[in-house]
Amino acid sequence: MLYNWYQHITFAWPWVFLGFALLPLMVIWYLFRQRKQQAAFNVSSSSQFVYASSWKTGLRHSLLVFRLLAISSLIIALARPQTRNDEELKSGEGIDIILCIDVSGSMMAQDLLPDRLEASKQVAADFVASRTTDRIGVVIFSGESFTLVPLTTDKEVLRSQLYNIQRGVLEDGTAIGDGLGISIARLKNSTVKTKIVILLTDGEDQGGRISPTEPRLMAKNYGIRVYTIGVGTDGYAPVPVMTENGPTTQMQKVNIDEKLLRAIAVESGGLYFRARDTESLRSIYSEIDKLERSKIEVTALKRYTEKFHPFALAAAFFLLLEMVLRYTIFRKFP
Repeated sequence: MLYNWYQHITFAWPWVFLGFALLPLMVIWYLFRQRKQQAAFNVSSSSQFVYASSWKTGLRHSLLVFRLLAISSLIIALARPQTRNDEELKSGEGIDIILCIDVSGSMMAQDLLPDRLEASKQVAADFVASRTTDRIGVVIFSGESFTLVPLTTDKEVLRSQLYNIQRGVLEDGTAIGDGLGISIARLKNSTVKTKIVILLTDGEDQGGRISPTEPRLMAKNYGIRVYTIGVGTDGYAPVPVMTENGPTTQMQKVNIDEKLLRAIAVESGGLYFRARDTESLRSIYSEIDKLERSKIEVTALKRYTEKFHPFALAAAFFLLLEMVLRYTIFRKFP
């Protein structure tokens, strides 16, 4: 307990500890004076002094001990022990971000490990954790779209909802226009200067309720940048399927409408990326993180709390105790 206390204590005036050099000098001076005061005399017999010793004689040196304790406590108090609390005040303007994630059946393909959807969830969760001052929301889509998390700064809620994303909760398909449209709707009324959508899909638009052209123009009008990510290797990818004999994997062709994704990104002022494996997906999010940095001012504050009071009280207590004993129990009569 004392060790833990010491680990969190600093001293404003550590040079005061030089005063401890006086303590050995006080002890030496006390011993010298005691020896000088001893009287030497001859007696014919020492039997009469057998009972002269008493508890007072044995404890007469306690006065020095109390005085040393008082001075030690006073030195520590004068050194001003303190505890320090470091605080950071963050101010500035963050960015509003919507993560628009494809959750269609093809996201079960295993060209990213363990599969496209799980890899996308983990990388997105890591991205969320790095954006400390931004508001982030999550939209999922397949054959239809759904706002999973509205814009929020609660990173724990965001990460939890990302990890809980499952395929099959929405009608299957790849309605890119629907997903992008609802993402734009969540950002269009935002008052921050920078608004972005990160659209991740592994397929081609399969005709939802909204054509991708309409939200693409909306993004440009509302000043919303869209970063698009095509997920999947080149050629074919293993996809788990259920057969009469149980689950197995089949090779399916990877179809990504890169022309559409590139057009969405370029027209809105964003960029298009291709993630062929988990590591490249992580690098893409890292690059977006660097491109879209929030303007944050961090002010470091150091608050000190004085902790000298117990030592000052201890010094007063030991000094008072020494004085009381000196002028009562150990008082010297002429």
